[in-house]
Order: sequence, then structure tokens, then C-alpha cells
Amino acid sequence: MQGNRSLGRWRVPTAGLGAMVLVAGLGACSDGGGGTTPAEGESCTNSILNDEATQVTVWAWYPAFEQVVDQFNETHDDVQICWTNAGQGNDQYTRFSTAIEAGTGAPDVIMLEAEVLQSFTIRDALVDLAPYGAADIQDDYSEGAWSDVSSGDAVYAVPVDGGPMGMLYREDIFEEFGVEVPTTWADFALAAQQLRDAGYDGHITDFPTNGRALNTALFAQAGWEPFTYDAGAPTDIGVNVATDDAKEVLAYWQELVEQDLVATDDAFTTDYNTKLVDGSYAVYIAAAWGPGYLGGLSDADEDAVWRAAPIPQWDVENPVQINWGGSTFAVTSQSSQPELAARVAMEVFGTEEAWKIGIEEGALFPLWRPILETDYFADLEYPFFDGQQIQKEVFLPAAAAYEGFTFSPFQNYAYDQQTEMIFSMVEGERDAGQVMDDLQAALVQYANEQGFTVTE
Repeated sequence: MQGNRSLGRWRVPTAGLGAMVLVAGLGACSDGGGGTTPAEGESCTNSILNDEATQVTVWAWYPAFEQVVDQFNETHDDVQICWTNAGQGNDQYTRFSTAIEAGTGAPDVIMLEAEVLQSFTIRDALVDLAPYGAADIQDDYSEGAWSDVSSGDAVYAVPVDGGPMGMLYREDIFEEFGVEVPTTWADFALAAQQLRDAGYDGHITDFPTNGRALNTALFAQAGWEPFTYDAGAPTDIGVNVATDDAKEVLAYWQELVEQDLVATDDAFTTDYNTKLVDGSYAVYIAAAWGPGYLGGLSDADEDAVWRAAPIPQWDVENPVQINWGGSTFAVTSQSSQPELAARVAMEVFGTEEAWKIGIEEGALFPLWRPILETDYFADLEYPFFDGQQIQKEVFLPAAAAYEGFTFSPFQNYAYDQQTEMIFSMVEGERDAGQVMDDLQAALVQYANEQGFTVTE
């Protein structure tokens, strides 16, 4: 084990952003085809070190991934990764969807966010990796991480990075206005009002109507389980969106919005990025990739004093940890070499050397226990947070307690409807309860139209 290390300013991570995916209905399934080879598709972004070795094509947009690919190719004589960045998030998913429809053009291995896996398993676009040894590595991952990639005995992807959540806050702002850093959501609302009363002209945080996975996580912290779905029974789905817990969480944020104590800026816009670092927000509710996103913004105020703390709880006696984002490696059904592709998916981030690149250069939060549980990772000190060991204090405990979450096979549609209806609440057209009731009705109607058998 290595002792304490310091990290400089991180690169901007992208793997945790809640991306969209275009999916077809239940009838739009691919019957497979030959796997993409470099000759048939684009040329490799990276260098192939052994031309005699079998090549496995990979699509991924991980930060600093070329270094990880090079490390893999340098240590493997019999297989080489041919990597292409086919776009980030929705851009890649759209391209993958096109390949599924065409029956050709997909890579052997593809990076997918955990929340979109069901959107592709329903189209028979992904290979069950259990027959190729994936089930044997289950103990290398937490229960929550494994739950997000598996269904029964089937394993549809290998977890890579995660997004356990915490609270990044401006210690200088809280100290200047004499306000305690909140540990509960009740305290959070009180702190928002105290900051305003003390003369702070910003907002305690932002509640973006386009928060998608962020807002889903906030609901989940109160016990929200909107979907019941098993890839083994792909035409059956349970939809239970309009729960009392979800309505209470949204009503909480509605009250803060109406009192102008939180902003409602769209997330990840230029204006939002500016406000993250210019003192307009005192708190950034963030996933473990958030510190990298924050620290990578070019106009970050170097005089700001940032700290990390656990995410506020509804009940401190019964804390619930949540996750925002996180990515995986899956093998596509178009691969002509699924066994070798599965090996690549399992091994590319299966060494400490690869993970040190991912952590130090890409700001990824590892889900692979052999690095996640090391003193090296726990003891990392971050200059952006004045040397605070944010993993040990905040994100590692959050990751350990995360139990997983079930997304729908039409998650993009669900997100779109959620965004539209929360926006209408912010505009004063619906209250929180009506938002959830209308969202329930819209999703049940859509699922029925797509041919699902729906239970509520």
C-alpha cells in the first residue's frame, strides 16, 4: 500500500453525467451480426503494439482512457484493444442504436452508463457475461454496484466507476455569514434561510429541473422505487412513481423554490458552470465525480474554500446513501468474439496500475474493490479541498452503503417526462403532488402503448 498522496487539479470527468439514450419499442430487436473490426469501422485512436494479436474494438469516452488502453496493450500479448471515442453519452448511444437497427456497426465492447443498460438489454443488444466468467468476479464489487449490472443470474456489464453522493460546500461562505453546515434536509432548509437573512445574495444550491438522474437520486433517498423490472421478463414492468415519499421530497424542493432559497438553473450549461464557482451557490450536491468536474472548471475562484461533507439525510438515525451516475463495460450482441470481448471488459480496469490512471488523471471513483478498499485511495489528499481526504470522509462510506437502483427500459422517456413536469412545477403550473400523479399516468400510458404488461 502507498501512503498519503496529493492530487492536483483534476481533469473534467464526464462519465457520471446523466446522458440520454434513444431506444425503440419492444419490436425493435437486433438479430445480431458480425462484430465490428478496425477494417470495417473507424481506425483505432490508440496504437496497436502487437499486430499479430486479436483485436477487440471498444467504444468509450472515459477521461484519460487512452493511457488505460495503452497500459492494457502493453501487458497483453494475445489481445489488443482498438479504441474509438464514438461520442459522449447520448451521441454514442444514438450511434449504437443505429448499429442495432442496421444489424452491424457496433463494437465488441461498449461503455454504457448503468442507468441505460435496461434500454439495451430489452433490444437483445447486450451479451450475458455470466457464461464467460463475469459471475466469478462478483465479489470484486459492492452489492449495490453489482445489482446495477445484473438481473437474476445474468450479468450484462462489468461495473467501472460510480457516483456515490455527497455535499460540496463553500466553507468560506458559511463562515462569513455565521451559518452551520447542514447535516439533515431540515437543517439545509434552515441554513438556506439563515444565509439569506444574513445578507448572502446567492442561493444555497441549485435545483435543476433537468437534473434527471440527480433528481431521481434525491427521490430515491426517501425510499422511492419507481420501477420493478427484470430483464428475464422483459415485457413486464411495475410502475409506482406517485408515492407519498416522492411527493414529500418534491414538495420540500417546491417550497424552497417558491421562497427563492434555491436556484432553478439548468444544470451543465455555461451559466450554471459559472455559478458553481463564482459564489452564486453555497452548496453543490454532487456525486463522487463532482469534485473533478468542479475543480476542472477553468474559471474556478482560487480564493474559494471548498470542503466535502456527507449528503444531508431525512433521518440521521436511518441514513440512506444514493448514487448519481456511474459507467460500465458491456459486450454487444454483434461481437463475433464474445468470450474475448468479455475478457477485455473484465480486465481493462482490472489492475491497480490502470486504476491509478483512472483516479489520478480521470477523476473516476472506482467500483473495483481491490483498489477501492486500499489505503492508497482512502488516504488521497486533495489540494482543491485544502488537503481533505474526501474519499475516506465522504464518498467511500456512501459507496459502501449504496444498495442499487432499478431503472426502466425506457429511462430516457421517463427522464424527459420528469423534466417537463418538474419544470411546470417551477413555473407554478403544477404542485408537487400533481407532478408525481401526472408522471405516473404518463409512464403507465407509454408503457402500455409500447406493449408492456404494467402493474402499478
